[in-house]
Amino acid sequence: MYAYNLCMPTRSLPGPARPAEIDAVLAASRGLVAVAARSLAALGEEVTLGQYRALVVLTTRGPQGLSALAEQLSVAPSTATRLCDRLVRKGLLRRSPHAADRRQVILETTESAAELVAAVMAARRAEIGRMLSQMAPAERRAIADALAHLARATGEDPATTEEVTWPL
Repeated sequence: MYAYNLCMPTRSLPGPARPAEIDAVLAASRGLVAVAARSLAALGEEVTLGQYRALVVLTTRGPQGLSALAEQLSVAPSTATRLCDRLVRKGLLRRSPHAADRRQVILETTESAAELVAAVMAARRAEIGRMLSQMAPAERRAIADALAHLARATGEDPATTEEVTWPL
């Protein structure tokens, strides 16, 4: 005979999402995309969200080759090449030969890119902080926990956002 503690919350097994759950995540994502767009637009820089994402990947995960970047962005290498060409012309990215294999190129952000990413992140944090301050503490904790799970499901590591240091 098994004894169950009815006071303890149980975790159900994963299963298909309900339409209402999907709609709630879509609505929240629209709001967060708007925050992202506003934070980029406020800088007056002509950097697209896709270009910004590449800068974030390279800033947080360090210099890497084009294939690795393309994979992390979920784009074709040719798309990543064009994106990087634009970032090099803007002075936000630099290419250097790989130390062991001169056929490969290593992509690295410039100081200007690091400053741009830091400014955008600061603007996003401020706006998201204002949004969260309208919620009760228990609601904030619940949303943070749920979004951390969602971030992991997308392949992002929510722990890395606190560990990132911006070299300024």
